[in-house]
Amino acid sequence: MTIRAIAINPDKPDEFFEIQPEKQAPGEYDLLVEVKAASVNPVDTKVHKGAQKNGLQQPRILGWDASGVVLDVGSKVSGFKVGDEVYYAGDITRPGSNSTHQLIDARITGHKPSSLDWAESAAIPLTALTAWEGLFDRLHIDEAEEGKTLLIVGGAGGVGSLAIPFARLHSKVKVIATASRPDSVQWCKDRGADIVINYKDMPAELEKHGLKQVDYIFCLNDTDGHWETMAKLVAPQGHICTIVENEKPLSMDQLKLKSASLHFEFMYTRSMYGTPDIARQGEILEATAKLLDTGKISTSLSKTLQGLSVETLTEAHQLVLEGHMRGKVVMVY
Repeated sequence: MTIRAIAINPDKPDEFFEIQPEKQAPGEYDLLVEVKAASVNPVDTKVHKGAQKNGLQQPRILGWDASGVVLDVGSKVSGFKVGDEVYYAGDITRPGSNSTHQLIDARITGHKPSSLDWAESAAIPLTALTAWEGLFDRLHIDEAEEGKTLLIVGGAGGVGSLAIPFARLHSKVKVIATASRPDSVQWCKDRGADIVINYKDMPAELEKHGLKQVDYIFCLNDTDGHWETMAKLVAPQGHICTIVENEKPLSMDQLKLKSASLHFEFMYTRSMYGTPDIARQGEILEATAKLLDTGKISTSLSKTLQGLSVETLTEAHQLVLEGHMRGKVVMVY
């Protein structure tokens, strides 16, 4: 078996190059997967940026979203067998999915939605897990009473595209999403947002709908830029969850006065620390597959690139870096 991968070049970390990694045997909880498609997320570009800043000692294979076929299973794997079609978001501490073959922990893997093709499936895992964990494990909006409000900052991106329907399906909250361009506004409405507002002046936009504050805020971009506004808008005893790290200290004055809570959602926490509930991610992916197969949610795939190459990976990263993607970009191998 010849394995091909596209990796960060340690000699020129701003560039990718092709390598042929050696085949490795699965660990006790691992699946060996032949990767069929992989999507590119902001985390890919951030890790690449970190490598450019800090340097690398050896090639690093990025990619944390994939769909593929199981070729081998570890000794403690349950629920999967050779030939199964799977999808997953991976583990940031291990070699990624920008490779023809990959080892992945079965506990953070789900069976691929049968109604979706490889590209459509690869667009889902990372954003589904981030949206689900942020909404239900951090904000607990599934416990919210009727009439509570949720503001999703960045509704048309990959995470927002699934956070909107998840919130609609599994909670009683009124879903408010931000978007600016007409196509992005429609994208959010199509996914079930009750209200779509322009992020450039959220207080004034909410005022148009008779709202001065919101109970829950799910921030999916620019925590620093939106922080002052979010602290102003969050209701007393409300909750803010962000998936974007802040670059500057965040003033907690408003949150303290309001007894409001700040949560961080990092999808790799469970796999990075081997938490006792690591298998919860596999359960979320199985639940998401059922929602997709029953038509209750749809894939967030918006652009497909053909082939695993330096050129396609570079193009995919550039699309994500431009910051205007609706949904996800996927490479089909």
